[in-house]
Amino acid sequence: LAVIGAGPGGYVAAIRARQLGLGVAVIERDRPGGVCLNRGCIPTKSLIYQAGRFRELARAEELGVTVDRSGFDYTRVHRKSRAAADALRKGVQFLFRKNRVELIEDEARLSGAHEISLKGGGKISADSIILATGSRPAGLPGLETDEKEVMTSDGALMMTELPRRMAVVGAGPMGIEFAHIFHSFGVEVHLVEMMEHLLPLADHEVALFLSRLLKKAGLKISVSTRAVSFQKTEKGLRLELESAAGQRSVQECDRLLVCAGRTPNTEGLGLEQLGIATRNGFIETGDHYQTTVPGVYAVGDVVEGTPFLAHAASKQGEIVAEHIAGQHPEPRLDPLLIPHAVYGEPEVAGFGYTEKQAQEQGLPFAKATFPYRGAGKSVAVEASEGLVKVLYDRDDSRILGAHICGQAATELIHEVLVAGTCGLTVQDIAEVVHAHPTLSEAVMESMRAAEGRAIHV
Repeated sequence: LAVIGAGPGGYVAAIRARQLGLGVAVIERDRPGGVCLNRGCIPTKSLIYQAGRFRELARAEELGVTVDRSGFDYTRVHRKSRAAADALRKGVQFLFRKNRVELIEDEARLSGAHEISLKGGGKISADSIILATGSRPAGLPGLETDEKEVMTSDGALMMTELPRRMAVVGAGPMGIEFAHIFHSFGVEVHLVEMMEHLLPLADHEVALFLSRLLKKAGLKISVSTRAVSFQKTEKGLRLELESAAGQRSVQECDRLLVCAGRTPNTEGLGLEQLGIATRNGFIETGDHYQTTVPGVYAVGDVVEGTPFLAHAASKQGEIVAEHIAGQHPEPRLDPLLIPHAVYGEPEVAGFGYTEKQAQEQGLPFAKATFPYRGAGKSVAVEASEGLVKVLYDRDDSRILGAHICGQAATELIHEVLVAGTCGLTVQDIAEVVHAHPTLSEAVMESMRAAEGRAIHV
């Protein structure tokens, strides 16, 4: 097996294939770990953790502690995020050595259904090939980036000094997380989203709940608003905005962060010459993520219809490796059982149908919600601003989806996800004894609310 790309899809596929007895080589043109470890999931979560520590300083003052923050140096925050990324990159390299996966540092191109040509010279033959080349930040017309004053996520992660004012265009998960990070460190943040609510793919009710909390925290938010263009001035940047009604306005800022989604890295791979079908740059795949050329597979961000999520790429990599090794995994991931998570404050997580999707598909569904404040621990730890929402089948009470906004939402969602994956009902979770006091009691109570028997609300 030859794998092109050592991100979460590629390196997991390689290790799983070695566990199953295949000989494996991985070709990576950049650094092992892909965007996730080097310029995505890991460094951003490190920044979010440091932002949380910084916010705790203000809370310490509520206890009568005087905190002198005059020595704050964002360079050290940045340094910690890079250290986290470097540590995990080295961890992937260790796993390759441990599992005897050959790592080739070069740029690869398909020269046949079973052959790869290397830019540095030479060719590799393989019985099977996995394309796991990931994605890069997408741009927006009129908002051309230079990674200095006008940045993508790549530039934002490399900043060592904070601006006074920042505009963030795009309020998907990435935009929300960066807005949270910079606002936590005292930057004036204006979040701009062209759709009608933050997190356009999330459940509408939960997104509105999040918006209310972010506004309460001091972020400026403009939805149904498009960023048209910008001009550089002596004082910074002038960002021109246009509302859905066509009204124009100007926002002054020092830095502009464009979070407009991602673009698959499929150029230069030799797909067209080999006859591998693509659509809008994404690779079309069938069962077990096989492309239109037998023996060539694709996983992760390059696959049409796959969410830009590291855990989705990793699971796809396992499916492909097991299929190649003669195992019998499920042919594809169920998109309704892939969790999504946003790691700001508060966190947001969910899976399955949103209320809007359930309505559009005419499902016989009902919903139940429960506020965090009804769980005693949320009050004790000053995290009472939260909401658990569950969608379930009216006929048999099976769980169709769940959406959580609040502290530890990205951890709490998995109890409901396991239940949904296993076909359990709201009654099944409602009857499980949950430790008191825990935030997970809010999950239990939401299930009881579905039956009209929640106690603490």
